[in-house]
Amino acid sequence: MAALPHDPRLDQLKSWVSGLGPAWSVDPDSCTPASADASFRRYFRVSTANAAHPTAIVMDAPPAHEDCRPFIHVAALFGAAGVTVPTVLAQDLEQGFLLLADLGSQTYLSRLDDSSASAMYADAAVALVRIQAATRAGELPAYDRALLQRELDLFPQWYIAKHLGATLTDAQQADLREVMDVLLANILAQPQVYVHRDYHSRNLMVLPGGANPGVLDFQDAVIGPITYDAVSLWRDAYIEWDEEQQLDWLIRYWERARKAGLPVNADFGEFYRDFEWMGLQRHLKVLGIFARLYHRDGKDGYLANLPLVLKYTRQVAGRYTELRKLIRLLDALEGAASPAGYTF
Repeated sequence: MAALPHDPRLDQLKSWVSGLGPAWSVDPDSCTPASADASFRRYFRVSTANAAHPTAIVMDAPPAHEDCRPFIHVAALFGAAGVTVPTVLAQDLEQGFLLLADLGSQTYLSRLDDSSASAMYADAAVALVRIQAATRAGELPAYDRALLQRELDLFPQWYIAKHLGATLTDAQQADLREVMDVLLANILAQPQVYVHRDYHSRNLMVLPGGANPGVLDFQDAVIGPITYDAVSLWRDAYIEWDEEQQLDWLIRYWERARKAGLPVNADFGEFYRDFEWMGLQRHLKVLGIFARLYHRDGKDGYLANLPLVLKYTRQVAGRYTELRKLIRLLDALEGAASPAGYTF
């Protein structure tokens, strides 16, 4: 069996935790991988002698690629909103290390089933409303047109060109730009709140003793469209629910948000259209990201999730006249027929 390659960065991390002092007495040899990440960040679980934190998580965020400061800032914002997030126990921004409270290893994805889902999603909706209700201008970057467009551009660059190996005609490029412009006009007109950006089953944790969910991976939070995190939650790339069930959970969230004074559209039909169009932007982005993770980064685990994301994409694009040129484009690229579904 071949030896694992030497990991100088891991050696650096172990040296850092060893020097945290007697209040922690971290055992560097206890360091084990805690989770995978689609970025350059890595997470390790370590044992400590601290009675309040017998285990802790070390975030490894190489400064050349990642910045720990947004994580620290958003953790404070979301924590102040009454949401369970990992407490920052120690930090070294120069080296790119954080010691974090351990929220365990039970993700929502690992525990969701037909019997548990409604209660778990109700908890997630409560936490989401708290995050959104805490919105204050100037605390987070804007989810502006430039960022939304850069995300959309991942779809033709990585999914169409790289993954499918296709080149769009001038007419197809024009059709895609038209659909993107329609989406962006709607999205930018939506009420603006704090947006986690990856509020889904892999980033929500089941905690012992309640206070669910524990919320992770929020360092890219912005101020943006109010429907975004609801799309991430109920049109999750990693788990699928019947659309009637999605609607039930979404209505319950919408009612909770209205009672909390959040600026959701007073007409649920219009809110649902905003939710769907926001979802289409997200799913086009995700198709591009998953393709990039495979072709550029060698991470093939996300390929299994492409069919569900493409299904969401087709469902929404096929329902609205303004978006149907995208169906024509997908059919031309993949030679597939449009699925039946609801129409609005």
